[in-house]
Amino acid sequence: MRSIDAINSQILSVLEREGRISNTDLATKVSLSPSACLRRVQELERRGVIKGYRAVIDRAVIGEVITIFVTVGLSGQLKQDALDFERAMSVAPVVKECHNITGSVEYLLRVEVQDLATYKEFHSNVLGVLSQVSSMTSHICLGSSKDVRNLV
Repeated sequence: MRSIDAINSQILSVLEREGRISNTDLATKVSLSPSACLRRVQELERRGVIKGYRAVIDRAVIGEVITIFVTVGLSGQLKQDALDFERAMSVAPVVKECHNITGSVEYLLRVEVQDLATYKEFHSNVLGVLSQVSSMTSHICLGSSKDVRNLV
């Protein structure tokens, strides 16, 4: 795959912050003509560099105000154990991210819930019933001084 040149890097940086920017405004910010800018964006999309566009949701407004990071250790190291765990996390609506990590545990989850009762339900009735899970540690987020997902 070709490396990203300086102009494409600028385009990506602007789009990460302003996904709804018009092509004309984007072209102005990166000093290109609108047609040249559009061709570059379309090529970045075609190559899979740009995977999509999204809305930034204020979770507090919709009632999901508690973020909990959960480290999960698996009881086995078989590929099937990991696949089964990942499948269970992919259908759990409170799990916003599931990362396979290195270290003393296998997974790091970002969970968003409206209250601790909802988290307890997930902890007990989803994580707590998976045979693959050997350990869980919950870390309640008190605040985030930097979170690029929430840039607007």
